[in-house]
Amino acid sequence: MEKIRPKYYITTAIAYTSGKPHIGNTYEIVLADSIARFKRQQGYDVFFQTGTDEHGQKIELKAEEAGITPKEFVDNVSTEIKRIWDLMNTSYDKFIRTTDADHEAQVQKIFKKLYDQGDIYKGYYEGLYCTPCESFFTESQLVDGKCPDCGRPVTPAKEEAYFFKMSKYAPRLIDYINTHPEFIQPVSRKNEMMNNFLLPGLQDLCVSRTSFTWGIPVSFDPKHVTYVWLDALTNYITGIGYDCDGNSSEQFNKLWPADLHLIGKDIIRFHTIYWPIFLMALDLPLPKQVFGHPWLLQGDGKMSKSKGNVIYADDLVDLFGVDAVRYFVLHEMPFENDGVITWELLVERMNSDLANTLGNLVNRTISMSNKYFGGVVTKTGAAEEVDDDLKAVVTATKAKVAAKMEELRVADAMTEIFGLFKRCNKYIDETMPWALAKDEAKKDRLEEVLYNLVESITIGACLLESFMPETTEKILAQLNAEKRSYEELDQFGLYVSGNKVTDQPQILFQRLDVKEVMEKVEVIQAKQKAAMAAASQEEEKEEEAVIDLEPKEEITFEDFGKMQFQVGEIISCEPVKKSKKLLCFQVKVGSQTRQIVSGIKAYYKPEDTIGMKVMVLTNLKPAKLAGMMSEGMLLCAEDAEGNVCLMTPEKAMPAGAEIC
Repeated sequence: MEKIRPKYYITTAIAYTSGKPHIGNTYEIVLADSIARFKRQQGYDVFFQTGTDEHGQKIELKAEEAGITPKEFVDNVSTEIKRIWDLMNTSYDKFIRTTDADHEAQVQKIFKKLYDQGDIYKGYYEGLYCTPCESFFTESQLVDGKCPDCGRPVTPAKEEAYFFKMSKYAPRLIDYINTHPEFIQPVSRKNEMMNNFLLPGLQDLCVSRTSFTWGIPVSFDPKHVTYVWLDALTNYITGIGYDCDGNSSEQFNKLWPADLHLIGKDIIRFHTIYWPIFLMALDLPLPKQVFGHPWLLQGDGKMSKSKGNVIYADDLVDLFGVDAVRYFVLHEMPFENDGVITWELLVERMNSDLANTLGNLVNRTISMSNKYFGGVVTKTGAAEEVDDDLKAVVTATKAKVAAKMEELRVADAMTEIFGLFKRCNKYIDETMPWALAKDEAKKDRLEEVLYNLVESITIGACLLESFMPETTEKILAQLNAEKRSYEELDQFGLYVSGNKVTDQPQILFQRLDVKEVMEKVEVIQAKQKAAMAAASQEEEKEEEAVIDLEPKEEITFEDFGKMQFQVGEIISCEPVKKSKKLLCFQVKVGSQTRQIVSGIKAYYKPEDTIGMKVMVLTNLKPAKLAGMMSEGMLLCAEDAEGNVCLMTPEKAMPAGAEIC
């Protein structure tokens, strides 16, 4: 009879589709992936959900700036986010988008249900609004007059809105948190939520907006769109088949409540106050645990494009490889405090931990096996006391890793695994295989030493799989070892005696020169700065797009009526000899062809103009320019910098069409 596996439902916060995620954003998906993989290894039936948050005013504004629809904008960004999640080898089971039709339909049902039962009411909002955070604040909540979450300016906002009665459920939530100490982790986050928000008294929450349209319409009042958190947070239930009408899927009934919501510490309030209250109103159980992880900082500050200190996952992968990046972000992030990432620190960890402690260990062990025994690894039983301590460390590592992972102390779990590899390196120094190889009488002992090393590395590699899956595969392939079940990872001696390791060990992690890496980093940063400068110039151009001219003398409509403008088609164009500025055009206007001389040589190559439809003043009195007759004028526009372009009709028009 097949054993029934316990379920484990883990989610990340859904990434906001305002732009490409940096490594600080990417850290969360890698952290969640390591937890999901470890739970699978332990035998859990894991469902791992991530995705993208795609509605809101910020998206609407960014799409407008980009000249595309909000849906086109979020399609592009969501695709990029998914690409990076896949690049980092994350094993999610579902990638939800809040623009998914089934999600939107359920959000509308949820809103209506909460309204019908009196938890949502219509009112009027007036407060201070932060567009990037999509949050309202009171004056007292601001820090130095700015958003308390992101530090950006806030603007006064006043509009009709629907509100959720938070205070109705606050006592029940306070009681739940007090009786479920495991609910909010780390504990410091729990204290912050209780003391700063719940105990002072909750304000009712704005759950709709009318000042923008990019959102899920309220079904019974379509001028309102559902405000961010009632839309975004509900993805955790809609993504697994929740139905507000009571027809939820088997998957939902199996998976809910979630075992872990993994989120950044900056959104802990929304997940431990708003979300539980929404669930209480829907009569659904609360998630078992919400973990607010710290930030990964660049140097000594939070990463931001405005600061120009952003590091992206794909740039890191190009320089270090996927598993090296996974190792760094997982191992360098403390449990409660913010972690720090710098290019120099990455090189240091690459060389010390990965190339030396792990890579060199595997390479030396395989090389010695090939040198002394043709790659054949044999268990002889020629044991000594020093072996016992190695075996004790190796077989105890599984339990230590499991204990750390149970507390979500992923960095500490990885330290335990690398402690195993360090013990192997010490074992080599203690047993000195090169010395044993000089004495034929100690051949059995040498074989036993190498067997112990191969077995220890095999166990360590299997424990490493959740964190560095590609590295595990490479190590096991080189050792010709089978992947062990979780139950076998505290058993020593399962490597098949007589197996043969690879003839040619591959370097797992290449040592890097920090100077060479920093030269490559300079190129990456130069490209980023150039892109930012170009974007800034475009913004400046847009801001300077208005030009005020000195007004000329007014004319009457009769004066204007004397001028005849028509569409012309350029048939040919040649430079005017003896002139640095003039081009001579043959322009077809109706059934006639006119010769027009224009001073735009600096802006157009003659061959590039042929076939263009242009605007022509056709009843201008002919005049000679540089000895050539000109029978009209080509109309042009000129910007503040003196750049000139020919005026052309927006749509295809026949030569001779009147411009009026």
